[in-house]
Amino acid sequence: MLKQFKVTLLALLAVGFLASCNNSQTPAQEEAAQSLNGNTVQPADPNASAQPAAQQGTVPSGPTTVMSFDETEFDFGTVTEGEKVSHTYKFKNTGEEPLILSNAKGSCGCTVPSWPREPIPPGGEGVVTVEFNSQNKKGKRNQKVTITANTNPPQTFIYLKGEVQPTEGGATPTVTQ
Repeated sequence: MLKQFKVTLLALLAVGFLASCNNSQTPAQEEAAQSLNGNTVQPADPNASAQPAAQQGTVPSGPTTVMSFDETEFDFGTVTEGEKVSHTYKFKNTGEEPLILSNAKGSCGCTVPSWPREPIPPGGEGVVTVEFNSQNKKGKRNQKVTITANTNPPQTFIYLKGEVQPTEGGATPTVTQ
């Protein structure tokens, strides 16, 4: 009995030490601490543990909120190679905390997003504008933009889809908006 008490005490001290070194606990540390106290932790998303770590992203350290897009996918149809396609995605902070977009990144250098750098208040709206340069990008396209914010999950995805036709006879393409 004394040996089990010492092991439990040592485990609690280790969890406490790890928590004090890093102000936020990892899910594994939190689960270990709560299981020692007799509580169990169930993940909010039963499939979360099945996702690769790169897709889970980092957990926001402060309060989280909810970001709702009018649309998350835009089909630009068919364009000629070399054309630039731009689309604006509107969103709203439907949560109760200020929304902070910390990053937006395209799936390749040909897809460039721009996003608001200032916090969006609860009920406030904003836009993410994505420009796709189709130069040397022939065929069907599915360009993904990963938006990282203080939401749960921390990453949201928006897409530009369409098809790029090769230029005929080296004609100079036009720019679409």
